[in-house]
Amino acid sequence: MKKTIITVVGNDTVGIIARVCTYLAENNINILDISQTIVQGYFNMMMVADTSKSEKDHGTLARELQDIGDQIGVVIHCQHEDIFNRMHRI
Repeated sequence: MKKTIITVVGNDTVGIIARVCTYLAENNINILDISQTIVQGYFNMMMVADTSKSEKDHGTLARELQDIGDQIGVVIHCQHEDIFNRMHRI
């Protein structure tokens, strides 16, 4: 299993979750865990996803998710789980 951490941050608007999840489903990426919150109009979502069945490499997935974020007005980051864990260790 290749786990990837996907974060989405920006002003809340209709369709953010739908757009991101549609892209993941179209690319055979399974969402293993998801958390989202809205605080005073600011949207924040974090997902753990399994990308092992996707035909696209990590770089392509990250670029395409970033492009979707640009289209809908949010910032989307996509990182390998091991890099995310190392960056967030105390």
